Amino acid sequence: MARVIAVANQKGGVGKTTTAVNLGACLARAGQRTLLCDLAPQANLSCALGRGGAVPAALRALVDDDAPPPRPLATVVPGLELVPGSAALAELEPLLWRREDRCERLRKALAPLVPAYDVVLIDCPPSLGLLPLNALAAAGSVLLPVQCEFFAMEGLARLLEMVRAVKKRFNPQLAVAGIVLTFYDDRVALVREVAEEVRSFFGAQVLRTMVPRDIALVEAASHGLDILSYRPSARASWAYVELARELNDHERGDAQARAGPG
Repeated sequence: MARVIAVANQKGGVGKTTTAVNLGACLARAGQRTLLCDLAPQANLSCALGRGGAVPAALRALVDDDAPPPRPLATVVPGLELVPGSAALAELEPLLWRREDRCERLRKALAPLVPAYDVVLIDCPPSLGLLPLNALAAAGSVLLPVQCEFFAMEGLARLLEMVRAVKKRFNPQLAVAGIVLTFYDDRVALVREVAEEVRSFFGAQVLRTMVPRDIALVEAASHGLDILSYRPSARASWAYVELARELNDHERGDAQARAGPG
C-alpha cells in the first residue's frame, strides 16, 4: 500500500509546492512509483510540471459520487504522475460543506488510485480550510515545510494544532513525517537563529536536511521542470535527493518500530 503524505502549511511562500514537486521527482527517480495530487486552486504544482490547466475538473469526485476517479497525467519524469489542480477546486470547496462525509471525500476519491503507487504526495492549498483538512484525513503522515523567517514558529504551531485535531476526530493514524526547513541561507544571522529555534522547540520532528535558498528552483518551475531535470548540479537538487533519502529512512525505521522485535 502506498505511503500517502500531505505536504501542508497554511502560509504561502514557504516552499510547500516546490517541496512536493521536487521530492516527488526524487522519489520517482529512486524507483518509487509516485503520484502527485494538486489540491490547490492556484494549481502551482501542476504549472511547475508544465501541466497547468490540463484537466479543469480532475477532482470532481470530491463532490460527485457518480464522477469517475481522477485520471493521472504523465510528467517528464518517468514514474511520476500527476492529478492536476485547477481553479475549479475553489468552486468545489463550498459544495463540500453540504456533505456529511465532507472530510473524507479526498480519501474516497483517491482510493482507486492509491494501490498503483508506492508514494502519494498531496500538495495542500495555503489555508486551514476544508481542502487541507481532507488531505490530512486522507494521509498517513504530513510533511511540514517551514521557511526560516521571523513568524515561522507561529504558523507552525497553528498547523500542528490542526494536525492534532484531525488525528483525534478523523484519522487516528496520522503522523508527522517531519518538519523541513526551507529557504535556508547560513550567511544570514536571522535565518540561522530561526533554524536553531525551530530545532530547539520541536526536536526530532525537524528533519536533518535543509533546503537552501536557490534561484535555480524558481527557474526550474518557470520551465515546467523539477530541479533535477533542470539543473542536477544545483545545491537544491542535492538537498531534495537527501530529503527523499531521509524520509525513506524514517519510514523504514517507523515500520520496524511498529513490527516490534523480530
